Amino acid sequence: MKSKTRWLVALFAVVFTLISGLSLNNNQASAAKKDDGVLKVAMEANYSPNNWTQTDKSNGAVPIDGSHTYANGYDVKIAKIIGKKLHKKIVVMKTEWDGLLPALTSGKADLIIAGMSPTPEREKAINFTNPYWSGVFVVVTKAGSKYLNAKKLTDFKGARLTAQQGTFHYQLINQLPGAKKEPNMKDFSAMRQSLISGTIDGYIADSTEAISFKMVDPDIRAVPLNPMKGFHVTKAQMVSSIGVAKTNPKLLKQVNKVLATISKSKRTKLMTEAIKEQPKTDSKKGKNGKKQSWLISMLKQYGGMIMSGIGMTLLLAAVGTIAGFFIGLFVGIIRTIPTPTTSGKKWALKFVDWLLSVYIEIFRGTPMMVQAAVIYYGIAQFWHINIDRTAAALIIVSINTGAYLAEIIRGGIISTPQGQFEAASALGMTHNQRMWHIILPQAIRNCLPSITNEFIVNIKDTSVLSIISVSELFFVGSTIASQTFKFFPTYLTISAIYLILTFTITRIFNLIEKHLDGSKDYNLMANQVQVATRDK
Repeated sequence: MKSKTRWLVALFAVVFTLISGLSLNNNQASAAKKDDGVLKVAMEANYSPNNWTQTDKSNGAVPIDGSHTYANGYDVKIAKIIGKKLHKKIVVMKTEWDGLLPALTSGKADLIIAGMSPTPEREKAINFTNPYWSGVFVVVTKAGSKYLNAKKLTDFKGARLTAQQGTFHYQLINQLPGAKKEPNMKDFSAMRQSLISGTIDGYIADSTEAISFKMVDPDIRAVPLNPMKGFHVTKAQMVSSIGVAKTNPKLLKQVNKVLATISKSKRTKLMTEAIKEQPKTDSKKGKNGKKQSWLISMLKQYGGMIMSGIGMTLLLAAVGTIAGFFIGLFVGIIRTIPTPTTSGKKWALKFVDWLLSVYIEIFRGTPMMVQAAVIYYGIAQFWHINIDRTAAALIIVSINTGAYLAEIIRGGIISTPQGQFEAASALGMTHNQRMWHIILPQAIRNCLPSITNEFIVNIKDTSVLSIISVSELFFVGSTIASQTFKFFPTYLTISAIYLILTFTITRIFNLIEKHLDGSKDYNLMANQVQVATRDK
């Protein structure tokens, strides 16, 4: 009875904690929605000099929602001018490029200021303001490249070129006859690293990207495409505009009115300032005047971000595994209930079992990244419920883990020898008594290695939650790599941290298993009555 009570108390505690957290986050989201003094601006905060992430509010940086970091850059400077004119505080919603449009259309952001061009495809989904920046297109390459002196489009024959995923830049490669179109890449950080490592010969981007890259790598060169005969781009493709939801025409007019007050010279000045202020990659000097190693310099500058990322990763993995365990336990028990004798209960159990089967198939058969995007953006877009990204991440990991553990626990239950069921029934135990006191303790003990494995998987798989901009360890590592341009050492450091976390968790669960096994040093005759014999 005490064992059953402990299980119920633990289950209630987990459910109550999750519900309380969701209620608090929803209340906070509702309060934020009602606060007309805040202007939420979506951007990557990972695309210097337009926008980047930094650890302090120097140079007028603004806070990034849901983190202890700040955003700065040309886009932020423009956003601040708009916020000042509209008497609103700017808060940056850091989002991956693919998440910008969903963030706006779902109401999680008021504006997109991220160097986005107003293409006809995008104009079908959102409205765009008048341009706030214009530039020319270039092929970003490096010194010594055989394509550096290209004068016409055919000179790029054989060049391995790419562009950012989700942009029309990638289609511009088709205008370069003979160029090898490499797979598009997630962001500029990935393209910069590929160019440095030599896996590509160049990538197509705006001229400001080339200027920004050259600030941190003197070997970077840019080959202008616009002057070349046969290269065609529309005026809309050469400019960057601010995205506004179609449901908010009033804000569109207000932003256009503010942009009209910013002169061309002022915009050029702001871009120049942004290029100078963008994060530097040089190792800082210590107190003795000597240059510090990159690792020490990185830890000093970004150590707080890394610790925050580790904490978020462990939180998601721990809560997701614990909540998923109780979900899986509940589902596993329901799916192993003996078939009732009455027809009504029999059909009701079959229907519930079918629903649980659908749940398991959906969440085991679809990627967690897709689940995250659907739950976080879909609920906000279709039901207008604004769930906090951390709460959404906890829900996603929990129900995903529950689907896997449900089958694991069900397997543990049905693998228990049938004789134990029969013996318990012979003693007069009910089904619930058999499950709580005889079957489940053995099933859970047998499933513990699989539960440990799910915990380890969750630590690593939380990296896919970067799609909804949860600041877990991988997301933080990507940000640091994009700011320092030290891709290999950064990701090597993040890999080492993941290894330490998984190694530690594995050893902890091994100790738990040994504790549950009990002592193996025992005397088989310890409970037997010892009879002494009298000496003759």
